[in-house]
Amino acid sequence: MPWFALYTEPRNEKKVFEKLKKIGIEVYCPLITQVKQWSDRKKKIEVPLIPSYVFVNLEESERNNVFQVSGIVRYLYWLGKPAIVQDKEIELLKNWLLETTVTSFEVKGIEVGNNYKIISGPLKGKEGIVSKVDKNYLELVLEELGFKIILNK
Repeated sequence: MPWFALYTEPRNEKKVFEKLKKIGIEVYCPLITQVKQWSDRKKKIEVPLIPSYVFVNLEESERNNVFQVSGIVRYLYWLGKPAIVQDKEIELLKNWLLETTVTSFEVKGIEVGNNYKIISGPLKGKEGIVSKVDKNYLELVLEELGFKIILNK
C-alpha cells in the first residue's frame, strides 16, 4: 500500500493523526521536540516536523475514507496525481527522528541565493536554494522535491 500526504488545517496535525488512528487508518505524523520560552517559563513541546501534513498508508480505492475526519483539507498532488511517498522515505524519516536530536543551530556565512547541500538527515545529499536568512532562521527551497524547509532556532 502506498503512503499519501494529507494537507491539514493549520495546527491540526496531531488531532487529525489521533482521529485517523481511531478509525483504523495507518497514519504517520513526524514530531520533534522544541523548547518554547514564555515570559515566565520554558517548556518542551512536541511539534510536527512538517507543518500541516500527515501521511496515510492505504489503498488507492480507500483514499476517500480519510474525509470522515474533520481537519483534513486535501491530498497533496504532484503532476495532477496524488503524491505518493515511498515506504523507504517514511522509514528513513522515522529512523532519523529516533537517532537525531537537534537542540540548536546558528546561521553563519549563508546568504540568500546560495546553493546549499544538506549534509545529514533523511534529506542528506539534496541541494536547495536559500530563500531567506536571519540570525536564527533559514529557509531552504528544495525544487527537486517541490517544497521548502524552514529551520528556526
